[in-house]
Amino acid sequence: MNEPLRIVVADDHPLYRDGVVGTLRAAGLDVVGEASIARDAVRLVREHAPDLALFDVEMPGSGIAAAAEAHVLSPDTRIVMLTVSEDEDDLVAAIDAGATGYVLKGVAGRELVAILRQVAGGDRYVSASLAFAALKSRADQRPDVLDELTGREREILDLVTEGLSNSEVGERLFLAEKTVKHYMTAVLAKLGARSRVEAALIGYKAGLGRG
Repeated sequence: MNEPLRIVVADDHPLYRDGVVGTLRAAGLDVVGEASIARDAVRLVREHAPDLALFDVEMPGSGIAAAAEAHVLSPDTRIVMLTVSEDEDDLVAAIDAGATGYVLKGVAGRELVAILRQVAGGDRYVSASLAFAALKSRADQRPDVLDELTGREREILDLVTEGLSNSEVGERLFLAEKTVKHYMTAVLAKLGARSRVEAALIGYKAGLGRG
């Protein structure tokens, strides 16, 4: 029998956190730790190396900062942000920090459990309304926006848009990871993008990353 998914939950609102924890436990997830501030959330991830970490963006000490530190301490832990923030900059910062999920509060308990299982299985998740808004605002550019890219740069952006990491892109194209990083630096500069996420959104709008 498969072991239940182990998860750390961090939110500074006790009543809300209790409700989330109760929902997860009722669904068979093993909540191995609870926290209300970023420092304690990171400590719990370091101690338990859980399968999942569910962090509130706005908790004291910054959930995004906690995600970045937790991602370094336990790279195999899948981090999901649970938040009321529909700020696009928060989404970009969270993904850059290592989060693989961004869920808006108000989601039904059953849906949250399904999302967590999906992310634990290796998928990424962004609430649909926020993903649409981000695509619309970040990627609303000319159809020829990719024309300045070389063939190799476009090929790498295509794989990044699919969700591959630099190391995975390197394996696919038989390139060293540092070489991929060099190409991505050039891609960001040419697209005027601040991060891999923005570049991927631009690439998606232009038709890349569709497999």
